[in-house]
Amino acid sequence: MNRWSLRRTLAMVSKEFIQMRRDRMTFAIMIGIPVIQLTLFGYAINTDPKNLPTAVVVHESSAASRSILQAIEHSGYFRFLPGQVSHSEADHLLQTGKVQFIVAFPPRFSEKIMRGEHPSILIEADATDPVAAGNALSAIAQFPVINLPELQQANPSTGPPFGITIHRRYNPEGISQYNIVPGLMGVILTMTMVLVTAVAITREHEKGTMEYLLVTPVQPLEVMAGKLIPYILVGYVQVFLILLAAVYLFHVPIRGSIWLVLTLMLPFIAANLSMGITFSTLSKNQMQAMQMSFFFFLPSILLSGFMFPFRGMPEWAQWIGEVLPLTHFLRMVRGILLKESGWLDVLPELWPILLFFVAAITIGAMRYRRTLD
Repeated sequence: MNRWSLRRTLAMVSKEFIQMRRDRMTFAIMIGIPVIQLTLFGYAINTDPKNLPTAVVVHESSAASRSILQAIEHSGYFRFLPGQVSHSEADHLLQTGKVQFIVAFPPRFSEKIMRGEHPSILIEADATDPVAAGNALSAIAQFPVINLPELQQANPSTGPPFGITIHRRYNPEGISQYNIVPGLMGVILTMTMVLVTAVAITREHEKGTMEYLLVTPVQPLEVMAGKLIPYILVGYVQVFLILLAAVYLFHVPIRGSIWLVLTLMLPFIAANLSMGITFSTLSKNQMQAMQMSFFFFLPSILLSGFMFPFRGMPEWAQWIGEVLPLTHFLRMVRGILLKESGWLDVLPELWPILLFFVAAITIGAMRYRRTLD
């Protein structure tokens, strides 16, 4: 047997570096994924969101109400929307996810304080994500109501001049499964749909079947449609399994329309499949296609609001998250299942998914045509 040779070992090391230099896509992904992870976890992830949008329902503008609102805002967790809204308008803002909280003062609040009637301020929270609202509600529970000078002058008694009632809506018990399980529906679809289609065209190249497609009159969009439709059916099978597990294993309440959820699945599945097709046309082999899929999946799961509160991220990270289909799908499916949202409520989240699908399928079709050439 030949003895171990340092020269031959160094030659193999040199050969691997040359191969790595030639495969620039894989090398870029190897460097890019740790950089993205470091950036997202270091700067974008925040489990203690501040400045959460809050609607105010107040029937009068008095020194007492202004002092209370100012003290609440100074906690750092609440950012009041400009202007006054009615309770029905605030309720709609909470249901559609435009605000996280509602602070509602009862009628004749200052008058009741002067009479010592101990009025109660109602704070309603969107508790579909218990983590996003948890710290803010804890800060409210420790609200220093006695130390407000205006209220001391209005009611110099030793007890608090008013009370605070907290109402956690849509998830009163703060059960995390109610938020996670519907979100898993989108995460699983994103991971599987992008991954299985990302290797579709590269597999044709590696197996040599692409040559057969070259001599057929099949158009690029026809090829992609033929590859997308079977996986759409697979995606619906996954959805049915997740819904069955959500109802019978995790006891997630289904308040909205299941048919609406199934309808909205189609553009979301199509958007992810078209993204996988695009990756497939950009990759030279199946390994590169899988790496690019992970490159897309990582920001999707971290910046969509699935694992961490969306409003806790900095503005630049939220802009990136708004581009991802998973972000809008999570809002739609959680809104339908937990808040009983309807067509008009989820429509603002539907068009970004459709726009993403059109962009991805257009790029994929153009790249596929070049691949044929």
